[in-house]
Amino acid sequence: MNDALCYLNGEFLPLSEARIPVLDRGFIFGDGIYEVVPVYGRRLFRFDEHIARMGRSLAKLRIANPATREQWLERCRTLVHAQASEDQLLYIQISRGVAPRDHVMPQGLVPTVFMLATTMKPPSAEQRHQGVACVTARDFRWERGDIKSTSLLGNVLARQISADHGCVETILFRDGMLTEASSSNVWVVHEGALLGPPKSEHVLEGIRVELLRELCEDCGIAYNLRPVSEADVRTADEVMLSSATKEVLPVTKIDGEPVGHGALRGKPGPVYGRLYEAYQQAKARMSI
Repeated sequence: MNDALCYLNGEFLPLSEARIPVLDRGFIFGDGIYEVVPVYGRRLFRFDEHIARMGRSLAKLRIANPATREQWLERCRTLVHAQASEDQLLYIQISRGVAPRDHVMPQGLVPTVFMLATTMKPPSAEQRHQGVACVTARDFRWERGDIKSTSLLGNVLARQISADHGCVETILFRDGMLTEASSSNVWVVHEGALLGPPKSEHVLEGIRVELLRELCEDCGIAYNLRPVSEADVRTADEVMLSSATKEVLPVTKIDGEPVGHGALRGKPGPVYGRLYEAYQQAKARMSI
């Protein structure tokens, strides 16, 4: 990994040689944003949607986008083609830049831009066949979950809760209502319909939110973003996670209790199966 090619502030160089000043506000304050673009067969998946979300996060932090779409695309493709693996994750991080330590946002800084492509590690065949276990917790993170910020301590603490229990994710509730997981969006199925929390400042607008809407439309599955209660999650027919790394993944156990009902209790359900197949078919047509 140390010899992997990365991009830092206008230069492609080995990762082992990349350096940033200690007064970079991304290091001092976590004052920056990031984006992760999946890569399948060396093609960028839903690139424009990821770059658009990155632009929205930058605008919310009052950081000017330091490159055009074409410049981002050229840099991404250079890094992707330097990697040995076909399927990758392309990481982009932008901080406000370097300045004397002060909480006030300085004006006129040059943003620090870092980019790196790594090999994708998808869920295992066993996880897809059997589903995964999750735990739940109160959503104790800050109020601006809609910003894909590098300030991820709350998410780190939340994810560690599930790691301590041998689970893959921590599903979070705020005032009794589902928000998301530590690094995933969460979905439930009731009576054949896929349900997820509505857009809000507490929930990151996952790229797969719109993608799953499109896939549900293709598959004839009802789709609705509405408030989802903790009771809705615990009584759901199916529960799923979605993210750049997980794609869509079935949850079959929550807090030690099987998900679902009847013969499918504790097993991946039919809605997941249809969405997973549709997702695989979408990879080629939605990549550039």
